[in-house]
Amino acid sequence: MAENLIVSTPDHFLGEVVDPTVLTTNPEEFGAQLAASIEVWKANLRRVVWIELDAAHAPLVPIAASAGFVYHHAEPGRLVMTLRLEESAYVPPFATHYVGVGGVVLRDPQTLLVVSERFRRGRPRYYKLPGGALLQGEHIEDAIIREIREETGIEARFVSLACFRHWHGYRYGKSDIYFVCRLDALTTEIRYQTEEIEECFWMPLSEYFEHPEVSVFNRRIVKAVLEGHGMVIEPIGGYGTPETHEIFMPNGSAAPAT
Repeated sequence: MAENLIVSTPDHFLGEVVDPTVLTTNPEEFGAQLAASIEVWKANLRRVVWIELDAAHAPLVPIAASAGFVYHHAEPGRLVMTLRLEESAYVPPFATHYVGVGGVVLRDPQTLLVVSERFRRGRPRYYKLPGGALLQGEHIEDAIIREIREETGIEARFVSLACFRHWHGYRYGKSDIYFVCRLDALTTEIRYQTEEIEECFWMPLSEYFEHPEVSVFNRRIVKAVLEGHGMVIEPIGGYGTPETHEIFMPNGSAAPAT
């Protein structure tokens, strides 16, 4: 009987996870195994089944769908589907947010780095902070330094995390978190990315706060950076590693002695 079942392992939440490394690519064989396996999973009171299919297993997708599986998420090279065996079973969502960073880069206490994007989706010209989206597995500190270098050619040093904005209804219906960081410029010669950036220059703060092509939002977050103490990176012993964890604490605070 076991050879007619799909190889899977239980998880901690009464779910069942199909092993994709030994999954057949034959649709007819898969259909028979799936029908038999679903009966066993139900008898074992499993609540949710997870199955991951790569390009070689693409012919199995309609068979899984006809058995009740639905799409959970897709990435280049793989599709994950789920089947609720219990109607009330909770299936956690996939990624729900984009994460972006913007940098308040100061050349001196009175001068700020600004950019104007080349592609503004029909909006008039406006001046904003350099920045962009985090790459998968990238820390906030590393991302903002990279984005500033790529967009403007300026090398900068991360100082603190100042504030953030949470916004729903972004690209593909996802939400967006935008972190604003304070940085000190280590270089001053601008070599901006002409493919995406139309203008890039150092602007006096006095002009920035009065400029008609600077949004109310950007004025406010720059003011928050200048007036606040921000949050700095503080590793906590025994909790994660610098490679996997990035922990921000209020600037000036100290961890209690242990």
